[in-house]
Amino acid sequence: MQSLRVACVIPTYNGRRELERLLDSLSAQTATFATLIVDSSSTDGTWEVARARCNDVIQIAGKDFNHGGTRQMMAETHPGYDVFVYLTQDAYLQDPRAVENILQPFEDPLVGAVCGRQLPHLDATVLSQHARWFNYPPVSRIKTLSDIPELGIKVPFMSNSFAAYRRNALRAVGGFPRHVILSEDMYVAAKMLLSHWKVAYQGSAVCRHSHNYTLREEFRRYFDIGVFQARESWIHASFGGARREGWRYVKSELDFLGVRRWYLWPSSLIRNGLKLLAFKLGKQEARLSRPLKRRLGMYKRFWDSEPAQQDHDIA
Repeated sequence: MQSLRVACVIPTYNGRRELERLLDSLSAQTATFATLIVDSSSTDGTWEVARARCNDVIQIAGKDFNHGGTRQMMAETHPGYDVFVYLTQDAYLQDPRAVENILQPFEDPLVGAVCGRQLPHLDATVLSQHARWFNYPPVSRIKTLSDIPELGIKVPFMSNSFAAYRRNALRAVGGFPRHVILSEDMYVAAKMLLSHWKVAYQGSAVCRHSHNYTLREEFRRYFDIGVFQARESWIHASFGGARREGWRYVKSELDFLGVRRWYLWPSSLIRNGLKLLAFKLGKQEARLSRPLKRRLGMYKRFWDSEPAQQDHDIA
């Protein structure tokens, strides 16, 4: 394992304090790795912090940032590494052995990607806490196509807030896509699985990362998820849809709240209902105008990009 050449890649934009917290947690790690930062023309001091604390920093125009394309650019321009560990600026590592642990599944030469565990931030709301508890259990697992009957859409589950990719596997499936609105991580994991790589979930590789989304932000995010699922319908065809997982999530959230927090049940049901509505609306994006999709979604800049205008668009 020590022979692996590892780089931690961090895209940044106007997150100076968050970046400082993340870099502090990286400096405490037991593993050896390089740190690569790509900044989207921050104006709040993030660029200056990155340059002061990291030897390899790239700056791009904000308009050029792309969830998949920017991460792929970092892999292509740094060919000397065997594994890329991707982090988002709003995450930080909970344990000094987090990077060491996320590399462990690569002892199996057929493991192409590893997803780390996410605990909620200390200021997370109860509903945000449940989301992390539901999606990121403590038990590790190696997943293959044979797990589809049991896990369905959870088989290619991956989050680039803390995930590691074997360079050769990433290259074998064409790298991160430049044409998706989000979920470039799930896209790559699904491609790897269909190419008979394995993907891992490593419960001992722990970071803190969560969002206290408002109802509006939740709606916009799930609209974009619906857009992704509509455009990448092969994922649904290969692994199944999200309906079963969605109902399991709602039941789990109500159980998590329990009778003691019954007063949060209406909020939970309303929020999950809005998420479902937004998801279904996003899946019908081909019938919507581009200005409307820009208003409904979270990642508005996507609708000005060339991939967004090539298909699935009426105006």
